[in-house]
Amino acid sequence: MGFVKLATAFLVAAAAVGRAAVDLEAAAAVPGAYIVEYEDDSDTHSFVGGLDGAKLRTDLRSKVFNGASIEFSDVKKAEKVMTKIKVAKGNRIKNVWPVRQYSLPDDIIHATGPRMGHHGFGQEPSLFRRQGQSDDSFSPHVMTQIDKLRKAGFTGKGIKLAIVDTGIDWGHPALGGCFGPGCLVSFGEDLVGDGYTGSNTPVPDADPMDQCNGHGTHVAGIIAAQTNNTYGILGGSPDVTLGAYRVFGCQGQVGNDVLIKSYLQAYKAGADIITASIGGAAGWMEEPWAVVVSRIVAEGVVCVLSAGNDGSVGQFYASTASNGRLATSIGSFDNIVIPSIVSTSTFAVNNKTSALDTFNFTASGNTPTWNTVNYPLWAVSFDTTDPSNGCTPYPATTPNLTNHIVLVRRGNCTFTEKVGYAVAKGARHVLVYNNIPGANISPSVDDRNVLAVAMVPASQGEAWIKALQAGESVIVNLPNPDTAPKSTTNFPNEASGGFLSNYTSWGPTFEMNLKPQFSAPGGSILSTYPRELGGYAVLSGTSMSCPLVASVYALVMNVRGTKDPKTLENLIAATSKPQQWRVGGSNAGKGWLAPAPQQGAGMVQAWDAAYATTHIGVSSLSFNDTDHFVPEKDFSVDNKGDKPVTYTLGHRPAAASYTFSSGNSTTASSLPMELAAEYATLAFSPATFTLQPGTREIISVKATPPTGLDARRLPIYSGYITLSGSDGTNMSFPYIGAVGSLHNTTVLTQGNAWVGRSDDTQRPGRPVPANTTFTLPPPGYVNNTLYKGRLALPRMWVTLSFGSILVRADVVAISNCTNAAKNSTVVLGLKTVGQIEDYPSLYNRRGTITAVDWSGLMADGTYLDPGRYKIVFRALRVNGDKDLASEYDVAESQTFRIAYAAPPATKRKRGVGKGEKGVSGGKGRAVTKG
Repeated sequence: MGFVKLATAFLVAAAAVGRAAVDLEAAAAVPGAYIVEYEDDSDTHSFVGGLDGAKLRTDLRSKVFNGASIEFSDVKKAEKVMTKIKVAKGNRIKNVWPVRQYSLPDDIIHATGPRMGHHGFGQEPSLFRRQGQSDDSFSPHVMTQIDKLRKAGFTGKGIKLAIVDTGIDWGHPALGGCFGPGCLVSFGEDLVGDGYTGSNTPVPDADPMDQCNGHGTHVAGIIAAQTNNTYGILGGSPDVTLGAYRVFGCQGQVGNDVLIKSYLQAYKAGADIITASIGGAAGWMEEPWAVVVSRIVAEGVVCVLSAGNDGSVGQFYASTASNGRLATSIGSFDNIVIPSIVSTSTFAVNNKTSALDTFNFTASGNTPTWNTVNYPLWAVSFDTTDPSNGCTPYPATTPNLTNHIVLVRRGNCTFTEKVGYAVAKGARHVLVYNNIPGANISPSVDDRNVLAVAMVPASQGEAWIKALQAGESVIVNLPNPDTAPKSTTNFPNEASGGFLSNYTSWGPTFEMNLKPQFSAPGGSILSTYPRELGGYAVLSGTSMSCPLVASVYALVMNVRGTKDPKTLENLIAATSKPQQWRVGGSNAGKGWLAPAPQQGAGMVQAWDAAYATTHIGVSSLSFNDTDHFVPEKDFSVDNKGDKPVTYTLGHRPAAASYTFSSGNSTTASSLPMELAAEYATLAFSPATFTLQPGTREIISVKATPPTGLDARRLPIYSGYITLSGSDGTNMSFPYIGAVGSLHNTTVLTQGNAWVGRSDDTQRPGRPVPANTTFTLPPPGYVNNTLYKGRLALPRMWVTLSFGSILVRADVVAISNCTNAAKNSTVVLGLKTVGQIEDYPSLYNRRGTITAVDWSGLMADGTYLDPGRYKIVFRALRVNGDKDLASEYDVAESQTFRIAYAAPPATKRKRGVGKGEKGVSGGKGRAVTKG
């Protein structure tokens, strides 16, 4: 179904001012706010002034998108007004979307350094010009061949690369120390201000400084960290010209209108590459931000976006806007080493202070900074193999531990539990020794009674235990981690290095387009961090792999002299290396390649992409599902070299991956995914051919889907078409297809929509008994302090087993004494009073969509009469016809009653009426009819 047609027909309804909503995974709509796209020849916002209570929120007029976001002061009127706008003649409006909010990816922070200006950083000079190149042994660069291009002298010089994120701490010495022309961070702006939360009004300014978040600064270091830094890290393309577009405040989310604005600004500033590690699970290509990104790519700007960190959820979970038709989505591999930022101190055995030994520790990130202490170690157990060490109350014979440092093994209970049992015996300082060789982590502890918690390596802890068991005393100097000397230690990642990160999100989109396009190292990456938050940090996420790929693009642009997004994507995909499947600590795939919806084309290889003389005309192929199966696809092969080459095509199948966990199930298959050995058969015509320099061959590939797969569980088959050449060419690119029907896949089942209570804090998703009566605030008083938080509202829950482009929530009158039943109309065969606020909902991913705490407000801005009702949720199946009732899956809530409390007595003032400011009065009483 076309986007324009759907967007024209449906709008996400406005919600009541201040309505409470639980946003479990989906991006929540901003009440009363819309993104409007004008017809191409309309260039003014004049129509906004004619709308009842509307104001301009953000100007979004540009070469690639002509529109704005608008907002209504009275959101109850918004839906009515916007519906009229759509149908009225002469308004020149092409599309309308809701403004939605997105959060930063949930990246993992493993370790941070001390605040800048403290020990270890005071001598670090500020940079005002870039450093020269140096030898590059940084492990993410070695894994992706960036090191080879850096050693050949390519550094991204002349490429403008914009980062849409939390801003950049441009004052960091490794990031240039200045902002503006001639600086490393030379362009950009703050579009929002510190206080922006995603729901309030942005306060923009010209300075994109990041001092309170850190995400964007970490991203910037991955791209362009200079060589004069304490830890020796190096950006992938340190000579690019960076732009910073700050779209997050210190807390909260960001509206997609701000994201669109940032991309339009970066495009206007002449960025060659725009990278963003932001988004939310969606799976649909036609959301507004994704649409704008694709249009910018069509104008010749590379746009790379992180695939997301929801790998544990399963397939069809592509994040927006990386799910855009032309956007390049990036997955994550784990680093082959695990870097750790450690503090260094000393200890003495048997008081031999003349022969102090050193040890490394990693401090907890959520305990207060402590004063340096010198205390003897005490251990509850000498068993260095016990996983339950310290997981039970200490013996009654335990001494007072106030003037000791307690040493306990990491194991199978939480850090907070371990520390709590030590604190119960007076301990204030605890050292946890690791239970496995390798990198320390920052132990997370929620206990205000402990002053210091840190981790030491397994070998160090075991050596101390051995000394204590022998009756020796061990005195440890445990310093303030902010003042202790800092260093980095790289531990070999023998468990998962070089394999796909478990968290990396899976595609494809619901249109069966492959996402991600390719992947890069994103697990355990050391980079810059705001000076006041530690200066440097080790993070994991697709947020880290995405900017590394942005650097790959910059370097390949340097070598090849082209900035064309499609040419570059095809080259990088064809030269990426597919990797084997692994999950849960072992290679469970029996040597299978990981499915393409997890890794895309595989691990990027920058050198190979930069110097390839063979060009393949696609980055991937989709044979679609059984309903829309395209048995034959074409692609081109060009010989750009100076010698004839004979090519041979081949096939490397990957494991097939099931979308659902069992037959006829609506439960998604999640990590560890169930895989199958069945794969498609491919036939090529021609299978072998010779190309003279400067010539092209069109290849036809015919696919026969695999047999033996359970189509009810919607398995995705995938693999890699290989191309080997007599000149040493060795390329591949991915393909996908589905056995089964996306259209016939159940989207919603009875039992997965119900009514709960807004005040049920113990079990928020618990259904209420049928015929429960809710007494609601009087219409217009949902935010009045006499009612807010004091009356339980019905909380509407709906959980989708698959994505739906359109979900309706129709109210059906059961019994009452009002005109509600008389005013019902038949919609898609159902007699309904109308839809509740926030519905219909567009472009929904699978899972629980926003659970609305409902005040009785309907989508048309009216309030429902008192009475007994049920909600009929209807979810359109993938590729379904929105005008046919049979194309929807249906789930009904239990019946429930609503009544309204009486409004308080009012003291009328001039210009002030009921429900407005100035109301006062006493207790309300319930008003129930029927």
